[in-house]
Amino acid sequence: MSGYHWGSLAVQDRVGVREHAVHVGRSVTPYVKDVAAAFLAQQPHLVVGAADAAGLLWSSLLTGAPGFVRATGPDRIAVRGGLPEGDPLAEALASAGTRVGTLSLDPRTRRRMRLNGTLEVTGGGFAVSAEEVFANCPKYLQKRQPVALAAEGPGVVRRGRALTPGQERAVRAADTFFVATAAGARGADASHRGGLPGFVEVLSPTELAWPDYPGNAMFLTLGNLLTDPRAGLLFPDWESGALLQLSGRAETEFGEDGERRVRFRVDAVMESVHPGRLRWSTPEYSPANPAPHAPQGPVRPGPR
Repeated sequence: MSGYHWGSLAVQDRVGVREHAVHVGRSVTPYVKDVAAAFLAQQPHLVVGAADAAGLLWSSLLTGAPGFVRATGPDRIAVRGGLPEGDPLAEALASAGTRVGTLSLDPRTRRRMRLNGTLEVTGGGFAVSAEEVFANCPKYLQKRQPVALAAEGPGVVRRGRALTPGQERAVRAADTFFVATAAGARGADASHRGGLPGFVEVLSPTELAWPDYPGNAMFLTLGNLLTDPRAGLLFPDWESGALLQLSGRAETEFGEDGERRVRFRVDAVMESVHPGRLRWSTPEYSPANPAPHAPQGPVRPGPR
């Protein structure tokens, strides 16, 4: 990529992976390659991260028949349709100029692709002018197969400012979630986090924590959080089609042994079950998933 912002550079330096990050960053382009266009056209859903009108960051999920997301030019994708009524990003995805991060993930093949850019409103949905396009490795992705569409659902089930006991259980059982972050003029980003159930800790109804497992060394998410602590989490219930969306603030903690943990404080909660959501099979866990465990030794905030 043309250059990391200071937040990502600070984390790369602290972990000692700057040289590797420069190498990996060369894979980031401002255009959609043919192989990426073909991948997008096969996907039945798209994760989108952005800020709502109040400035809260959220991650949301769009679902449609394969082809509802497609490349319409070398640096542009079009998305047919929009978010269900009541979704916290429904208004943002109907507003031209919204900075969005998108993530297309295929549980069948454990492939994923990220595209970040600026939204344009279209007659049948929206488009995104690409600024950063890149693939990620399959680490920590669980393999699943599509089962059926969730034919019925009550829409938004519950809004709140803290997790209910049932929502706490859902978070503890999760093997996957998505996180939206942002960094000023660099715009928004949507990323994936995965692990064995229990890798996300519920510290209280308003506080979560999870380990930051070794990845591609770019540290886009942790770098964004260093510049802007806002974050939006999306926990999908793959088997029912339900969604749990959280908006709040996050901070990275660094242990003496080199381990990293992210602590997240909840500001807003939305739980929904919308008709048309795709239901998936039970997972085949990634062989890369570490066993969940409590962080060892003291932890302290990351570089300022």
